[in-house]
Amino acid sequence: MAVYLIGEVTITDESWIPNYATNVHDIAHKHGGKYLSRSSNIKTMEGEECKANMIALVEFPTMEALEGFLNDPEYAEFRQSRIKGSISNLHVIDDSDAAGSIPYLKKG
Repeated sequence: MAVYLIGEVTITDESWIPNYATNVHDIAHKHGGKYLSRSSNIKTMEGEECKANMIALVEFPTMEALEGFLNDPEYAEFRQSRIKGSISNLHVIDDSDAAGSIPYLKKG
């Protein structure tokens, strides 16, 4: 079952970004990850204003693949630099339908 990593990032120190942006895509790809978006064009349509100034959406084929990416020793230094230079909240959702009424989604 596909899963989607949603990274809400509030950048506090930009020094880590060039190295992270250059290298992490390939590490995610090694685990089957595919960036669907990595954007600073964030507009809140309803509810509280989003505090993040960047959101990344990355698809992985399985939860195990996502966990493999997050725990990959090659990713560790980039993860630490992101943590030090930002306030990051990572969320994961799967491709199911919690209400069970959308025919092309798995029932959640």
